[in-house]
Amino acid sequence: MSTLQRTQILLEREQHKTLTEMARRSGRSVSDLVREIVRERLAQKTREEQDAEFYEAIEWFDKLCERIRAKHGVLNVDLVEEVREEADSQLERIWRGEA
Repeated sequence: MSTLQRTQILLEREQHKTLTEMARRSGRSVSDLVREIVRERLAQKTREEQDAEFYEAIEWFDKLCERIRAKHGVLNVDLVEEVREEADSQLERIWRGEA
């Protein structure tokens, strides 16, 4: 367990009452519950920050795609189908002995 630091906080009456009741029911101290709540909130904050970074990256990528489309247009061709047709054509020529 890490070294603990003493911190004093002021709680609203209802917050203190609720924490005290939760501590009593779970057989834990109020301090332990507060540490757990803080730990969970900090972990949630980290996940929220990671999500925000992810969505910023997606937004950047979308803007990049828009700029590329604006500059170069949109390719309206099925490249896989074109490659298949070319391969079939080459095989046909080989089969006929034309290649």
